[in-house]
Amino acid sequence: MKSGIIILSELRSPLRERILEIQRKWDPKLARAANPHLTITGSSGMGPIATDTTVEALRAALEPIARATPPMTLKFLKPMKFMQKDIVVLPLDPNGPIRALHEKIKLSGLRGEQERFTFTPHVTLSFFRELTPAAIEQLLAVRIDDPVVIDHFSVHRTVSITDSKQLLDFPLGGAR
Repeated sequence: MKSGIIILSELRSPLRERILEIQRKWDPKLARAANPHLTITGSSGMGPIATDTTVEALRAALEPIARATPPMTLKFLKPMKFMQKDIVVLPLDPNGPIRALHEKIKLSGLRGEQERFTFTPHVTLSFFRELTPAAIEQLLAVRIDDPVVIDHFSVHRTVSITDSKQLLDFPLGGAR
């Protein structure tokens, strides 16, 4: 991942604990590196926001979007391999309210990198570990039937895949 500014929504417990348990089993390095989260922008559909964007500019563009976006309850789809690698993610339907949020952010006027992949909102289950075919099969068989509630998003400046600093956090539609 290039350095840049990304937008994500950290998962809340008990779903957070369930995903963390899966990450610990299949990719302990990922489990140690970051809290389980839903990637909204930065890895698909919209590249990272330019690193020279000020916190004030981020707040001015994103705060009205967060206020106008109601919290959403979404369902995970079955896991899939991402980018033709051993990266396994738990995707959400890329349409509906999560797409609307993504598009508002994309059209907010914030300058970003060119997207490299089609919009695929997801939680990463395995990233660093090279998986055997049997392990991939087992991980792809995981099912999460619990809904995921997206009631906030946060903005992070990334330096690397394992190093980021939270800049802002916004509740959706006045949630919290």
